[in-house]
Amino acid sequence: MALMRVIDSPSNSVHCDREMCTTTPTRACRGLIRAAVFLLGVLLVWAEGTIICHLEPAKPLSRFSPDQLELLEKLNHADSVHLARLTRIIVPDRWNMDELLYSPMPHVVPHLSQERKAIFVDLAAQVFGAYEYGRLVRWGPVSSGDRSHQTPAGAYRLNWQARVHVSTENATWVMPWYFNFANNQGLALHQYALPGRPASHGCVRLLAVDAKWLFNWGESWTLAAGTRELVQPGTPVLLFGKYDYGARQPWLEPGWWAQGVSVPAQQIATRR
Repeated sequence: MALMRVIDSPSNSVHCDREMCTTTPTRACRGLIRAAVFLLGVLLVWAEGTIICHLEPAKPLSRFSPDQLELLEKLNHADSVHLARLTRIIVPDRWNMDELLYSPMPHVVPHLSQERKAIFVDLAAQVFGAYEYGRLVRWGPVSSGDRSHQTPAGAYRLNWQARVHVSTENATWVMPWYFNFANNQGLALHQYALPGRPASHGCVRLLAVDAKWLFNWGESWTLAAGTRELVQPGTPVLLFGKYDYGARQPWLEPGWWAQGVSVPAQQIATRR
């Protein structure tokens, strides 16, 4: 689990002005405090040793608590229904850490230090990370397009959202917490089944808890009244990498978690 991939940079320093931190903390100060607490957690993990993942038989899942099962869904890229169908699962050697510390995504991306919000999706790793000013605030597994409907990598923006969206292609495809990011192609982030592999028709599927969180956290576009011309684009969404459909799922290899995911700096620089 690449827990110490916090990149050394002056932007990682946490400063809090005395005037900023009054008896009623400002939003900026609260954000700095949360960042400081998170970095302290990372340092504690470094001091105690990294989290190590291993494979073990899945059954019986009843040996795990509800909170542990939620974490196992993320680590194994499978929702509760599909987690129960696996024969072997990835399990961490400790359970009491902040959820962000289990993430394979970088905890800090200095190139994003001026970006209020951004979403990265690694198609090869089938995982997303949500960032605020370059700091990871949420992560989770995804299920992108299958071999016949591969999700195109590229730079996008969150556009419009719907609490529940029914596909115009197939009325049985009901997608909760829908957030479109490619209007012409009909691609979106939304809740749907996560079977532990890429299985969608092009959209990026999420666990219910992550889809709801992104729905409320992400910012949609602003269109001019009447003309519907774009006034303000939504939150940046960067999809990168390419999934290897002929190989075993990488996250089911314990060693994969020690390597983590690298965000391509060049693609960040050229994003829309």
